[in-house]
Amino acid sequence: MKKGLIFAVMAYTIWGLLPAYWRWFDQISAGEILSHRIVWSFFFVIALIAIQRRGKNIRALLGNRSSLLKLTASSLLITSNWLIFIWAVNNGHVIETSLGYYLTPLINVVLAIVFLREKPTTGQWLAIALAGSGVLLVAIDYGSFPWISLSLAISFGLYGLVKKRMRIDATDGLMVETAIVVPVALIYWISIGASHEAQAWSLPTGTFIALFCSGAATAIPLLLFANAASRLPLSMLGFIQYIGPTLTLGLSVFVFKETITPVLLISFSLIWTALIVYAIASIQSARTLRTA
Repeated sequence: MKKGLIFAVMAYTIWGLLPAYWRWFDQISAGEILSHRIVWSFFFVIALIAIQRRGKNIRALLGNRSSLLKLTASSLLITSNWLIFIWAVNNGHVIETSLGYYLTPLINVVLAIVFLREKPTTGQWLAIALAGSGVLLVAIDYGSFPWISLSLAISFGLYGLVKKRMRIDATDGLMVETAIVVPVALIYWISIGASHEAQAWSLPTGTFIALFCSGAATAIPLLLFANAASRLPLSMLGFIQYIGPTLTLGLSVFVFKETITPVLLISFSLIWTALIVYAIASIQSARTLRTA
């Protein structure tokens, strides 16, 4: 369990601090950053596969039609999540990304009700209602639908739902997921190169090396998370999860100088309360099951 705890803290700390990393490339379009993230992630994971000699696993996976369909769905979901996240960070919406990842566990509850036919406890329903009120307040305050927060929460929640239905090694799954979208990234490179819109290749050497490392920055926390999830109880992992959006919120206020309006503060308070209520209700439910 100790190793699992270390892996989980490392994964969520990296995810929480990633906005500062993506902000480094704010002179590049979100689409171009995403294309580099996909390509370099693919080569990083291929290197891991080669080192671990997992070629047979990959061949078996590619021969399984059901797994390929699920991995295609998860690939499209995580890619859209990355694109929205990068665009939001580089356009001054870091607070909204934090809100989105605070909402993710509660979106997971809704998805479990709809797709897995799970029945929430009264406390979990209360948590959903509190979080929904918080999102509604944000929508009223902004005067528009909080699409960034909800898109991030829903896309990551659906990604988790698809992954939950697969029993595939994290490294193997990530390799296939990136392989599915690599051709699109390469076509995008050719397109922006032909129209002379590519900016990444003219970056200073140090900045380009940092962009090249986006593959490792993407793959490492995903692999750490997979190892943590196999070692820790879900309730403990759920608590540790909030390290990420809390660090992101801190970055948005203290580093990027984004403003938290009074209404947004009330909204976050409702969501934090919802998370506490949900955690307590989940722990009580788990204890009841163990007793039974």
